[in-house]
Amino acid sequence: MQNPSRHNRILVCTSLLIATLALAQSDSISIGAFSSAKPGSTLPEYWQPMGVSSAKSPTRYTLVDDAGVTVLRADANASASGITRRIAVDPAQYPLLRWRWKAGSIVKAGDVRTHAGDDYPARIYVMFDYPLEKLPFSERMKIQLARTLHDPNLPAATLCYVWDAKAPTGTIVPSSYTDRVRMVVVESGAGRVNQWLAFERNVAADFRAAFGEEPPAISAVAIASDTDNTGESVTAFYGDISVHKQAVNR
Repeated sequence: MQNPSRHNRILVCTSLLIATLALAQSDSISIGAFSSAKPGSTLPEYWQPMGVSSAKSPTRYTLVDDAGVTVLRADANASASGITRRIAVDPAQYPLLRWRWKAGSIVKAGDVRTHAGDDYPARIYVMFDYPLEKLPFSERMKIQLARTLHDPNLPAATLCYVWDAKAPTGTIVPSSYTDRVRMVVVESGAGRVNQWLAFERNVAADFRAAFGEEPPAISAVAIASDTDNTGESVTAFYGDISVHKQAVNR
């Protein structure tokens, strides 16, 4: 008679192998499937708070109905916080990030180039598993200190897709806080507020443009709406987020 514990281990290994093969064959990976949730329900546990200073009020995130589709609502009132999902993705295999969002207004005093204006109604972070040893000593020390004080998972390279008030669409600049975060303006001004906007970005190409080298693995994706620097209030909505393989021309 077969040992039950050995039998269970075989079943677990087989299930993991099947899941891995299915993922490898998939043309896309879901990051945030908000539309599959019920309005008013809690977010899945894999979405974790992205911390900021305890002295700041947090932005409120809730699942709500929008024209029959469940989406994530963000209410920022002189507040700052986000939610993040840790997930390993190879950008060489899945370079295309797709999402949609809607903002009720812009942050009028927002300005991607300044510390005081570093507020956005909507933004999405893509974080990379960048090796610290590739950084200069001073940069390594800064990141290690920040990891000790704030977040042990703080990445050493991040792309941040934002809706800015002033900078032209296509602008790529270092964050006003650190040049290890590059801000990519994908929407600008108030011309398309209160409209659902769909985006597709090649994160591998954006990483090369921003950092001048090939991207390492993606380690996390985060959402954040914040108005702590300007003191303004905004409401934004986020639809589903996913990554995709690039179509091969035949």
